[in-house]
Amino acid sequence: MAYRKIVDNVCEVGAIDWNRRSFDELVPLHEGTSYNSYLIKGSEKIALIDTVDPKMLPVLVDNLKEAGVDRIDYVISNHAEQDHSGSLPDVLKLYPGAKVVTNPKCKAFLQDLLLLKEEDFITINDNDRISLGDKTLRFIIFPWVHWPETMLTYLEEDKILFSCDLFGSHVADSRLFATKEDEILVYEGALRYFSEIMYPFRDNIRNQFSKVLELDIKYIAPSHGQVYENPDFIINCYKEWTSPEVKNKAVIVYNSMHGSTEKMVQFLTSELTKRNITVVPFHLSVTDIGKLAMEVTDAATVVVGSSQVLGGMHPSVAYAVYFYNLLRPKTKFVSVIGSFGWGGKMLEHIQSMLYNLKAEFITPVIAKGYPKDDDFKNLEKLADSIFENHKKIGVLK
Repeated sequence: MAYRKIVDNVCEVGAIDWNRRSFDELVPLHEGTSYNSYLIKGSEKIALIDTVDPKMLPVLVDNLKEAGVDRIDYVISNHAEQDHSGSLPDVLKLYPGAKVVTNPKCKAFLQDLLLLKEEDFITINDNDRISLGDKTLRFIIFPWVHWPETMLTYLEEDKILFSCDLFGSHVADSRLFATKEDEILVYEGALRYFSEIMYPFRDNIRNQFSKVLELDIKYIAPSHGQVYENPDFIINCYKEWTSPEVKNKAVIVYNSMHGSTEKMVQFLTSELTKRNITVVPFHLSVTDIGKLAMEVTDAATVVVGSSQVLGGMHPSVAYAVYFYNLLRPKTKFVSVIGSFGWGGKMLEHIQSMLYNLKAEFITPVIAKGYPKDDDFKNLEKLADSIFENHKKIGVLK
């Protein structure tokens, strides 16, 4: 992949990974991803912002050669995770005069992860600047987005914010820019990325967002995905996504071994729909876990449905509940429905795994065997409770 120009003397030299289908061995990548590395040629110094995943080092090297780079003075490390930093040792060998510029926390991580030496670094602090001659880099510490050492880099003269993982998306696309015309297409990829990676840190983002809003930004250049020519688009998306507000939506995540729990889910879905509540059911045997993450980000209610297996919840439900809990969701109400054949502690197990929730638990509905008249009446009561609770918090008029 050839290097791609943003403005004069600023270009993207990283790699597009067209075939990657999983990130962190956790989240699916339906459209691949990119590892963006940005080259900035000043009148006196040359800087490279981040490197690439180690397997893509040859692409980075070829792009630097094509860009006519015979030296690098600074390698800016915005984030120590290996999809950004993994090629750092090789870049330092190829350009022995280069120094790694980063903050103290990131420096410590890079030393632990990549065994870099003390003399490899120049350490900076929040709002420090480095001059490249006619271009100036300003460093903005932005911790816990999504690691504790994260920072952003702002190119003052060209008004480009190199935003690290903030505002990113997992997409492989040869087009460098996400133009205004592309916004509908870009939205889902950016939301998926936010939901899977940034959502647990939404309070940190919201509390620090003034650091972005105070900048005069012409382009936002994230570490994954396309460069935004219309920064307001993604900034406004993040304002919405990091908001503590929820929507009039109930997500039902479930699995059913012999149809009993599924019948309960179908009935509850119908009852909630009658009450003008948006319902999104996810059968875990066919669910994209990333799509589930996208839907729970703003749902007022989540209902967990499970068959009982050997006295506990279905293993696929355990995985989904654990993942959901890790997201630290802003869900306001949660309940459990399901079916069992003999004694067990399915309900207790599910509740104990949701320790990150600050939600109100609504009375569960657990059927013995196939659901009977009383079970369906209790599901109606559950739908009524969800309806009243949505009215209480103002998401249902």
